[in-house]
Formats: sequence, C-alpha cells, structure tokens
Amino acid sequence: MKTNIKNMKTKIIVLTTFIMCSLAGCDVLDRPQLTSWDDSNFWVSESNVRLYANGFYQRYFVGYNTNYGTAYAAHEGYIFSDDIVNYGTQTQFELAVPNDRGSASIETTYIPWLERYSGPDWSFAWLRKANIMLNRIETQMGGIFTEEQKNHWTGIARFFRSMDYAGLVTVFGDVPYFDHEVSDSDYDDLYRPRTPRNEVMDAVYDDWKFALYNVRIDDGAMNVNRYVVAGFISRLALFEGTWQKYHYNNTERSRKFLSLAVEAADMVKNSNKYVFDTEFRALFGSNDLSGSKEVIFYRHYDIAYDIKHAVGHSCNMSEGRLDDNPTLALIKSFLCSDGTDWQTSSNAANKNFVLSNLIATRDPRFEATFYKKLTWNARASCLYTAKFISRDGLRYLDNGTTISQEYMGNNNVNDYPVMRYAEVLLNWIEAKAELATLGEAPVTQTDIDESINKIRDRPLDPDAIAAGVKKTTAMNLSALPNSPDRGDVPQLIWEIRRERRMELAFEHSRILDLRRWKKLAYMDDTQNPDILMGTWIDANAPELATALLIPGNVGKLAVVNLSGQKTVYDGSNAAAMVGFYTHSTIQGRLPFLNVTGVNPYLAPVGRNQRIAYQNKGYVLSQTEGWPSDL
Repeated sequence: MKTNIKNMKTKIIVLTTFIMCSLAGCDVLDRPQLTSWDDSNFWVSESNVRLYANGFYQRYFVGYNTNYGTAYAAHEGYIFSDDIVNYGTQTQFELAVPNDRGSASIETTYIPWLERYSGPDWSFAWLRKANIMLNRIETQMGGIFTEEQKNHWTGIARFFRSMDYAGLVTVFGDVPYFDHEVSDSDYDDLYRPRTPRNEVMDAVYDDWKFALYNVRIDDGAMNVNRYVVAGFISRLALFEGTWQKYHYNNTERSRKFLSLAVEAADMVKNSNKYVFDTEFRALFGSNDLSGSKEVIFYRHYDIAYDIKHAVGHSCNMSEGRLDDNPTLALIKSFLCSDGTDWQTSSNAANKNFVLSNLIATRDPRFEATFYKKLTWNARASCLYTAKFISRDGLRYLDNGTTISQEYMGNNNVNDYPVMRYAEVLLNWIEAKAELATLGEAPVTQTDIDESINKIRDRPLDPDAIAAGVKKTTAMNLSALPNSPDRGDVPQLIWEIRRERRMELAFEHSRILDLRRWKKLAYMDDTQNPDILMGTWIDANAPELATALLIPGNVGKLAVVNLSGQKTVYDGSNAAAMVGFYTHSTIQGRLPFLNVTGVNPYLAPVGRNQRIAYQNKGYVLSQTEGWPSDL
C-alpha cells in the first residue's frame, strides 16, 4: 500500500509535547534523561511506540515544509547548485571555520543530508532519540511485543538512526558513533572522538540490512513500510558507494554500497507495485497523490487541518522567486525529444533555443518544469519555474481572471512526492553502471528498458501535447549521445546523470550529486560561464521590453550568442539584443576549489564545539581539509 504523511491536530499536540520532553537537550554535550513521567508510562503499547516513531516524520520527510517554512522544501530549499542562478552575487561556499556549529532547535526541521552550502549543526539529538527507542523496545516491550512487532519497530528505529548517521557522514566525514543512549554523566562517552567514516558507515550498512528485511511490507497508509525504507536506502547507499569511488578510490567499499543500492532498488522494482501512470507536472501540483502508482511515499496537505505550505506561491507568476532561476547550463542539459544531444544533433531545430521551440523539441520534463512564456518575474534568467504548482493554478494567465487564493501565500495544499519510483529506478541504473566500471556485469539494453525508458514513457498531459511536446525516444545503448561537455565521464554514466538532472530538478538531488561525484567544479563560474546566464531572449518582445530596454540597463543588460559572443545594451542597439540573457548584476562566487584551508566537500566543526571538548580534557579533531587551530 502506498504511504502518505497526513497530519492531524491531535497527533501534533500529543507528539509535540512528547518530543519537547524527550529532546530538551539537542547536543552531544547536553543529553538530559527523559522525564520520569514519559519514560515510566509511555512504553506500554504498540500504538505508543508508533506515536514515538511518528516524531521522526517531519524531520526526514519534509516535502514542501509547512506554512511559510521553506527549509529543505522542494524548490525553495534547493537554490544552491549549478541549476540555479541568482540575480545578484551567487551564494558562496563555506570558506572559513565558524565559531559555532551548535545544536538545532527541536522546533526546527533539520536534515543534515540535505545540507545546502554552509554546513549544518553538529547535533546528535535525533540519534539519541532513535537509540532510546531501540533501548526501550529491548528492555520494556518484551512482554508486549510479538517477535514480528519487535523486529518491525527495531527496523524502523534502526532505519531512522541510519538516516541521521548517513547524513552526518555526508556532511562531516568522521563523526562520533553512538549505538546506545548516552548518560549525561559519562564524559568519556559524551566526549568520545570522531569515529572513522568507514566504521560509522559499516554500522549504518548493518542497520540498513536489518531494516530492509524486517520492516513491514505494509504497515498502513500513513506509515513507513519496507518499500519506503528500500527507496531511501537506494538513495543513500548510492551516495556512499559513489563517494568511496570518486573521493577515495576504494573499490571494495564502493562495490559494497553500490551493491546494496541495487539490492534495495530491486526490492521496490520487483514488487511490481509501482508504474508510471501520472504525467510529470501532476506529481507535484496534485492535491491528492493517493491515486498515483508512481509515488511510493508522499506528504499530504489538508486545509481542513490547517496543514498548508507556501512553495506553490513561488511558482504562481504573481509572487516570489524573482531572483533565483534556472541557469543556461540546466536549460542546455535537457535532452532533445529525438534522443540526441543538442550539441551533436544533426537536426537544426534542436539548436534553436527560442522558448516555444525548446518546449516542442526537448524532453517533456522541460515543458512540465517551466512556464511557457518568458517573463521578467524571473529576472535572473527570464525563465520561470512552474514545476511545483498545478497546471490549473496558472490558467488565470490565459483566461484573464485572477489567481485563486489556494495558490497564493501559504494557502497551498498540493501534495509532495517524498519518494518516487522514478528516483529508485535512476538510483538502480546508476549503481549498476558504476558497478560495471568496477568489473561487475555490464549494463544491458534490458536494464535501460526497465529503468530510463520506462520513465521516458510516462503519460503526457493534454496541455503538453497541444504545445507540441512528444515523448522522448527510448535510450539505445548502441546510439548514445556523445556530449562534448562530459569530460572524463563515460557516455552511459553521463546520460544517466543527465536523466537524473532532468527528473529531479529543484528537488533534493543536485548539490548532493555534485558532491558525491566530486564535480563541484561545475559550480565554478570561471570554468562554466553558462551557470551565470539565463535563457534565449529577444529583449524587444512585449513581455520583456518594458523591463529590459530601459536607461537603467544601459551597460548592464547583455546577450550572448551560440558562439559565445557578447553584446551589451548601449541604449541604441535594441534590435541586436537577441541571445542568451545575462546582466551585470549577476556576479560569480569567490574561488572555493584548491583554496588552502577549505574543503568544499565536507563541513568544518565549529570552534566552540572543539573548545567544549578541550575544556573537559578531551580532543575533537577538525574535519579533514580545514584548519585545526582553535
């Protein structure tokens, strides 16, 4: 059964109270015991254990967040990658050790493996919560749980613990490993040194294997099940496997985690429960994803319970998202619908970047991701992201009416697909392709047909068909595009990465993908000027002229042709202002690669955290690549 996350008022009240009691301390150095009332009276039934486990949901399955919260929300929380250009100075990588990387507030949703740019808090509170759950199942539920119940809930707790540890390792590398509830008086335990990454991830691997075969296949419509667990394991094991390959050249460990990613994805794939029955845009704009057979896990929003979000308003062409827009690099990455790369295609139409032509000649996900007309509402690139609002939400622009209140402010109630079958298949095929480079079986055409080609065969919406959109030709292993941009990346892996970029644009994936592939150089605008430019424009077009062809843009507005030649607006050359849009307000980021004392791939620990260790007579080492002085 597909799983959704639907919040209810009573659950929120009880759950919030319980979490506040149990997680009053959020730092590894501040771990008070549970209150005696909670601890002595709570562990008496499976329903109470379920309630405790539900406390993890909003942490790991953020979706669109709630109300005006945007942290780690799709579209709003992912504005740091080579897919996004800012109308201003680009967001910087972390370039210095912070004074403090303290614990996150328990009222704030915080997910370390969704770290965006400056690094997260050095916090172990949720690991403590998972370890408490494991301890209480073992010590207090013996006469209550059957063996099946014990294994299921132990699997759930180990799954959540693994999520946090995989995240912390993703961000910091080596981290202290705790597999038990820590006493606040045991300083040797509290102030233990960082555990080597491989040792931590071996423990995470064991948690994953246990959860994969003990969490229930079906635990009801509102709860994590085995397929949800498998989907996330396919994501996180792929990360570790590729990290080990590209950062450490460790074939053995890469093979171990990539094989697990395949195993987990196979569990979902071989269930035959999931198919592509939903057009792409509806996966993000629907108010009810319960009927989609592509969605494995989703977060549901319901106006009746006052559970709403504000992400849709940033796609409504009326509010928000003026300054952070798609880059030319992302636009160029979209595959042509005939299966070719625009650079190597012999079809002249594929080299025409006029927006209406892009819609008709590119993979259908292009049309479903962006608004159909150029607009100054996207002043960083003139191309507006509309992926996270329903098609009906923008019809007011065509029929001359006003926008519905449902799509404004924080009144949005469209569901978010937290885990999709498409991602699982992309994780599966990428892991298999990476394993093939390590001496495992080569990827076959059948593998491609069962993954990428299934995704490409997703239904089209009538609006898309009316705009000339066609399904992209099936991938053929014997006729892969040979993009000149791929550098040292094999053709097949490059095309799998392209597929991932088109499918997951503005969701959780891109910055993490660049990190695990060791490809943050793609975010260096001196090497990749396309990340500072927008789409192809004719500045004389009615929708742009009044905003662009103004005295204030003399010497600032510019266009670049396909050959890279730049033309700057001088006030008298309006007719020449046709090309890829750019503006002098858009400025690049500071150097972050090969800078002494900076490791853009891992975050440093704060000075205060290290001093706290030192003050107790212990040593907390600094993250590799960062200055170790205090």
